Parts: sequence; C-alpha cells; structure tokens
Amino acid sequence: MAAKRTSKIKRKTRETDISLSLTLDGTGKYDVSTDIGMLDHLLESLARHALFDLKVKATGDIDRDPHHLVEDVGLVLGQALDQALGERRGITRFGSAIIPMDEALAMVAVDLGGRPYASVDLEFGRDMIGQLPSEDIAHTLEAFAQEGRLNLHVRLLAGDNDHHIAEAAFKGLSRALRAAVAIDSRALDKVPSTKGVL
Repeated sequence: MAAKRTSKIKRKTRETDISLSLTLDGTGKYDVSTDIGMLDHLLESLARHALFDLKVKATGDIDRDPHHLVEDVGLVLGQALDQALGERRGITRFGSAIIPMDEALAMVAVDLGGRPYASVDLEFGRDMIGQLPSEDIAHTLEAFAQEGRLNLHVRLLAGDNDHHIAEAAFKGLSRALRAAVAIDSRALDKVPSTKGVL
C-alpha cells in the first residue's frame, strides 16, 4: 500500500496559535481543542464521519471575537488536506452527500480538482450557536475550500434548529470528503483530470 497520506501544519500569528495533524486514511480518531465548544463538536463530527484522524490544538483572541480563530482553523485544515493529498494521484476526486439531522437536511458536494471555490448557502436564526458565531460557519468553510484547493457547494434543503443545520452541513462535508479522497484502485497512478495535473 502507498505511504500514509498525512500532514502536520503549524500556524502562529499575533491573533492565533494552531497546531493540526491530519491522516486521511484513518479510523475517525480525534483530539480537538479550540476553546469554542461548538467548533470542537463540528470538527469532531468531520473526523468521525470522514474516517480522518485529526488532532487540533488552537488558541486565540476569542475574548475579542472568535472570528480570527474560527477562520484560521479553516485555513489550516485546508492546508493540511492539500498537503496530505500530495499530487492527488488515484483519488476519486468527486464526492457528495445529502445528510439529515432531525428536521435539518443539508446537501454537500466537493471536487478536489485543485480549483478553489466555495458556495455556501446556510441560513441561521440565531447569531450564536453556543460560543460559535453562526456567520463564521460559512466563512470557515470558504477558508477551508480556498486553502484546500477544492470546489465546495453547501446547500441547506430544510431546517429550523441552528445546531442541527450546522451539524448536518459538517457531516455532509465529512461524507463528501470521505468519498472524494478515496483511492480508486483502477486509477492508482493516474491524476483524475484530462489535463494530466491537478
């Protein structure tokens, strides 16, 4: 079997300090600490359902506003995904999922084709979900797509409960990524593009 697809990223600024390690071919183990409980919960759901092994230790100036930390976690997670994928040879490349969470229903589609783009359509009724500003959820997904060099579409199809909406979106992302990063045994040495490069 090919070498494990893993990465480690460290980002330290005047606003945040983040260490993150990612293994794509994992079992769903996680150790996440961001000091923002709902963000921890969403990242844990992502790891568990994508079967990624994920470690995140993040601190920042959340006494001012959680925005910097939430955005930077998205950036670092995207960088880790990009690094772990390497040349992206043999990957399935595309993945999608429609995930229910009680009354909420989210659709997520990804293309790991190397072209960053995000279209996130989530509507929340509250400004905060626990300690996490709801407006930062779309922002961190956009940062993740940019740094991960992936095309990401997230659509809310139904939902009233903000917690359920956020969780359905991240579980949808996890299942879409799980499909997209999977190795296609019929194309082990091939880059999944007619261009020959991603």
